[in-house]
Amino acid sequence: MVRRGMAQRAAARRFRRALHTVQRWVARAGEQRLDRVNWDDRAPIAKTIHRTDRATEDLILMLRQELKDVSDLGEYGARAIHDALTARGCGTIPAERTIGRILERRGAFDGQRRVRRPAPPRGWYLPEVACQRAELDTFDFVQGLVIQGGFDVEVLTGTALHSGLIGAWPGPPFTARVTLDHLLTHWRQVGLPDYAQFDNDTRFQGPHQYRGVISRVMRACLSLQVVPVFTPVNEPAFQAALENLNGRWQSKVWSRFHHDSYAALRERSDRYVTASRQRAARRVESAPRRRPFPADWQLALQAPPHGLVIFLRRTTDRGTITMLGESFDVDGTWPHRLVRAEVDLDAGYIRFYALRRRTPDEQPLLREIAYRPPARSFTD
Repeated sequence: MVRRGMAQRAAARRFRRALHTVQRWVARAGEQRLDRVNWDDRAPIAKTIHRTDRATEDLILMLRQELKDVSDLGEYGARAIHDALTARGCGTIPAERTIGRILERRGAFDGQRRVRRPAPPRGWYLPEVACQRAELDTFDFVQGLVIQGGFDVEVLTGTALHSGLIGAWPGPPFTARVTLDHLLTHWRQVGLPDYAQFDNDTRFQGPHQYRGVISRVMRACLSLQVVPVFTPVNEPAFQAALENLNGRWQSKVWSRFHHDSYAALRERSDRYVTASRQRAARRVESAPRRRPFPADWQLALQAPPHGLVIFLRRTTDRGTITMLGESFDVDGTWPHRLVRAEVDLDAGYIRFYALRRRTPDEQPLLREIAYRPPARSFTD
């Protein structure tokens, strides 16, 4: 059509093609017969490659060593070499990026590239969770929110590591009793996990100034055969999935709407949680199975606690950790490292395991010590 006199822009509109495509086809055809034109796609390979000559590359390397040895500024990178070539009045001076590529190609860099290692599996610090044979629920608080009228708002949030089942319960500032009520209501609805992970908030762990405190939340978990896990102090990476949920909840619920009461906020939050659980339905099917909540269960706070409690901690420069209101010697050759402390209340011992993200499958036993928590009645 173009050879018959139709304008290229008109041809592009008629055949619904971009103008630059028509222009490219016309240029490729030239004066050839159309049945002899090669219409195959062509790879975008440069027809000519311009490479800096060997003498210039050698000069760049010589200048780099010279600047490294005698430069007053002590700078010998691509920019410094480019400035030195300019000062010497060299003819054709490569660009800074070209000089950088020459230095890299000739192996002249002092530093080494950072080694990017694959991330460990989810829940790597708990072998059963990492192998997806057990489910882990994590819980946390969102604080510092205020609704109309100056009323403080806290949000108890929770998510399951493998299934993605979430929960969010906004309301006035929580107590340990109210926190436990929400946890039990949640587990009655969705079933019990194998592990429940918390940070070191006193509403989860109990007061820190007393030795051997087994809190209300811990006693309920142990009674339900759920292993409570407490994350290291000031290391939010262990709560990454929950921090992600906290950010999404604040973005999709808190910031999107005006809330004039606790009831309105709860209603909006419940709608978001319901929609999120519906979206996670397929993920729930492939997750480890949750245990049903026992129908006749009752919490006996004065009963002696039984089971396993896990603390994730980072050792000091002397290889010690602090938990349960006490300091424990772990291993002097394992300073500033992560450990998993398993407190077996039935057998009466604590086992300390070494943890390394780089080798998550290797968790050797560092030490085992005898331990019995002080015998005392539970008090709020």
